[in-house]
Amino acid sequence: MIDKVKKILGLSSRKTGNKIILSVEKLESRVALLENGRLEEYSVERKSSRNIVGSIYKGKVKNIEMGLKAMFVDIGFEKNAFLHFWDAIPAALDSGIEEIDRRGNKRPRKRITVKDIPSIYPVGSDVIVQVTKGPIGTKGPRVTTNLSFPGRYLVLMPFSDHSGISRKIENPKERERLRKILRDLDVPEGVGVIIRTVGEGQRARYFVRDLRFLLDQWAKVEHAIRDQPSTDRMIEMIGQISRRARNRVQFYDGATPIFETYGVQKQIDDAFHRQVWLKCGGYIVIDETEALVAIDVNTGRNKGGRDVEKTILQTNLEAADEIARQLRLRNIGGLIISDFIDMKSRRDQQAVYNLMKERLTRDKARTHVLPISQLGLMEMTRQRAQESLSDTIYENCPYCGGRGVVKTSMTTSVELHRTLNTIMRKHQDSIHEIRVILNPDVLKRLKEEDEELLVELERRYAGRLMFRGDPAFHHEKFVITDANTGVELKP
Repeated sequence: MIDKVKKILGLSSRKTGNKIILSVEKLESRVALLENGRLEEYSVERKSSRNIVGSIYKGKVKNIEMGLKAMFVDIGFEKNAFLHFWDAIPAALDSGIEEIDRRGNKRPRKRITVKDIPSIYPVGSDVIVQVTKGPIGTKGPRVTTNLSFPGRYLVLMPFSDHSGISRKIENPKERERLRKILRDLDVPEGVGVIIRTVGEGQRARYFVRDLRFLLDQWAKVEHAIRDQPSTDRMIEMIGQISRRARNRVQFYDGATPIFETYGVQKQIDDAFHRQVWLKCGGYIVIDETEALVAIDVNTGRNKGGRDVEKTILQTNLEAADEIARQLRLRNIGGLIISDFIDMKSRRDQQAVYNLMKERLTRDKARTHVLPISQLGLMEMTRQRAQESLSDTIYENCPYCGGRGVVKTSMTTSVELHRTLNTIMRKHQDSIHEIRVILNPDVLKRLKEEDEELLVELERRYAGRLMFRGDPAFHHEKFVITDANTGVELKP
């Protein structure tokens, strides 16, 4: 009863329902999607490295590479954008869309081929493009001339005359109803629209409103209008989609940072560790490399009871759910291999695979996942439209060089002993006092455990060794010098 009253008065818990939280600061803007208080999606945009995927630019063709069948377009970035000839041809609808003929008896447009592109877009000509893949490493962004504007129920394609309906809508009667709605929409000539999967069961007036909103956005792009996403501007845009939704936009001006108030910051800190814990007590370990991403699933504290297979299935199901979430949170792309705990039952393997496929349906990036192999591995690919979040937030550790590990004190001691042996034998007749500068932790190891080896070296070569610890020295670094002249000695 109390919860119902709170809901009526607008005092319901901050942890219920879906919320989009924006934190806009001078150096960066962050967006978090919470579902019942749980962080599901997270993105960061900085002034120096903002996300440009989906952005539209008026560019200029700088040069054409016939061998690559591509052109390079200046859109104002350090590296020119890459436009393949195929991405400059008016695209047909993909296999996931049923094309609906809205043109009637109108004559079809002239078919454009790859051979026509250099004459349509010669060097120096202007071209309007949309970014499909952001700059990664030394490569510039990838662009297309096939623009698309996703709305709530429709996708608008201003340079296409193709229209269609998502094949994921399977009900025959519903598909026929949507075909009629699509044919009745007042779409300008030369513009295409696609009814999205979420349009299933929606009233005709919602599509009319969505189309009006998308055409308005395209008109503003044509006139090069660029508005900052202020609160008033957001309310205005959301109001065009849904009048009731305008009241849900609230400006936060509390003393505590908004991400801390809604518990987002702690979830971010917990989610981006190499090791991520699951509710059942198990955990996953995520390692990103240049070629692929490896994810290992472990039972951890979830030892379970007598039913070991049930414990393993529970851990793997939670891991699949968390892996799908982590891919979105970290914006991981490329080849991904997940090493699940071995399951004997094919039914259990299929359950984990089905859950992964179901969780990936909400991912905006294109994904392709294969069933679990005999080795317990699940292979998948995820569209890599921009650098992963870890590349944006982190850089290689200057201490370990990005390896994540450093040599042990014992390893460094072994290498030092080997180097000293070579140097003292080389200079045994000319240099009798040698100074070694090294990290204090390694020096401690030498004094406590390897002292006899050093004394043996002094006896063998009739020399004297002196050591000095320097906290500024890398754990793996040591310098050997002539104690009298200070000249560094090399093996």
